[in-house]
This record gives sequence, structure tokens and C-alpha cells, in this order.
Amino acid sequence: MPTIADIPSYDTFMWPIIERMKVHGRSMTNAEMDDDVAGYMGLSDDQRAVEHGSTGRSEVEYRMAWARTYLKKIGALTNSGRAVWTLTPQGAAMTKEEVDAGPREVRGQYAERRATRPKTPSAPTTSDLVAAEFEDAEGWKDQLLAQLLQLDPAAFERLCQRLLRESDFSKVEVTGRSGDGGIDGTGVLRVNLLSFHVLFQCKRYSGSVGAGAVRDFRGAMVGRTDKGLIITTGTFTADARREATRDGAPAIDLVDGDALCDLLKDRGLGVAVRMVEEVTVNEAAFADF
Repeated sequence: MPTIADIPSYDTFMWPIIERMKVHGRSMTNAEMDDDVAGYMGLSDDQRAVEHGSTGRSEVEYRMAWARTYLKKIGALTNSGRAVWTLTPQGAAMTKEEVDAGPREVRGQYAERRATRPKTPSAPTTSDLVAAEFEDAEGWKDQLLAQLLQLDPAAFERLCQRLLRESDFSKVEVTGRSGDGGIDGTGVLRVNLLSFHVLFQCKRYSGSVGAGAVRDFRGAMVGRTDKGLIITTGTFTADARREATRDGAPAIDLVDGDALCDLLKDRGLGVAVRMVEEVTVNEAAFADF
């Protein structure tokens, strides 16, 4: 079985991300990018299943998040509040050599900032500063997933119920009956003039959800609805994602731990976002006095 040592370094993902963004209309979600770029790079399902500690995230996802952070720092990518990444005109024009030089450029920027700060005996290194910035941007997800894994199953189901209500579902009920094929609840999603009856499953899980779990859930859906949703704190294997959208079978939407964190953040459920005030002095404005 592969280990963390068998996963490409974060900078190895940077140029493939640029290439695949161009193929997909210059925008992709986190989940789309993680799946597409890993496939493009030829990573095996076993490599993609290697976990990043006990966070519920895969090491591939974690390192790809680092790659996105560096690409954003060099102006190649921007992202919206809903985890949609966009390739900038600057990024589209970059060569592979320029992208490969990105990490060195970012470390240089931090070194310059550090040089202008008062020196202290415990001053952090450039690598510490880059890591701290990343942790501010992405590390909260590891903390949140660890918190979710501490919830008992009933509490996690109630949280998912609240999340679905905050996401425009109505008549959301948690059933959680044993022998019900893994169905944890039901809800109704209204989109314009149409309403969809949805069955959902909540998996408070630190590993990867496989294709078998998706097939079992689809089997429980038969004759009851054509819409299904699986929410997990973990990840989905590549086989599970393929099974969820298999031709000729009802599609099942998948929400992994990374996407779940983004949804909780967007809805303000257990996650608070603090906006930092930035004050600048416009020296030219004083010339008129």
C-alpha cells in the first residue's frame, strides 16, 4: 500500500492544475480539481486514499490545497467564497518555468517582509511564515473535521439536517431507522417550479467511502426517489465518484469533508469568519490642505 512518501510534493501539482483549468473553461471547484488533476497525473486509487493524519482529508487533497495557495499567491488563481477557483489571465499566460518558480518567488516575498520587521530571538523562518499563512487559509478545515468526528452519530445527523434546511431544503426529517439501507433522512428541495424528493445519508467517517457504499445506498433508493445525497466527513474513492454518476443509474450527489467544511462556513454553522480591517494612509490626499 502507498504511504505519504509516495504522494507527489505540492509543487508538482501546480502546473497540472494550470493545464486542467484551461481544459475546463478556466474554472473548477475544489472537488472537480482534486479528482480531475489526480486522474490526469495518473495517481492510483490507493495513492488518493492515503490519509493526511486523522483529519478525514486525503494527503492528495491536502497537498493540492497547498498548490492552490501558492498559485493564488503568484496571481495565477483566484477563488470565490464557494470554493470555485478561476484561472486569471496572468495565470493563463504563465509558462511552466514561471509556475515552477512560484514557490521560490513566494518565499522571496516573505523573506523581504521579514527583513523589514524588527528582529527577535524567536523570529519565525520563511518556511514558518508560509506555513502559517496556509494554515490560516486551509488549516481551519482540519480543526473543523476533527471536531465533527467527535460528535456522536445522532448529533452529526442533526447538524446535517440543519445544514440542508439552511441550503433551501424543506420537510427535512432524520429517520435513522436500522435496516433502512443506510438512509438517514429525507427532504424536499425546490428549484424554481420543480420539487425533488431527496434521500440522504450521513457518514461521520475518517476514511474513504468506497463504491460499495454508494451502490448499497442506491439500492435502498429504488422505488422511493431518483435523488440521493451522501454527506461524509471523510473522502470518496475514485471508484465511488464514478459509481455515483454511472450511466444508466440514478445519480447520487456526494459531499466530502472538504466540501462539507465550505458549506458549514458559508452558512455560518459553527464557523465564524473574522474580517480584518486594513487601514492605509493616502499621503497625496494631504496635499490639498
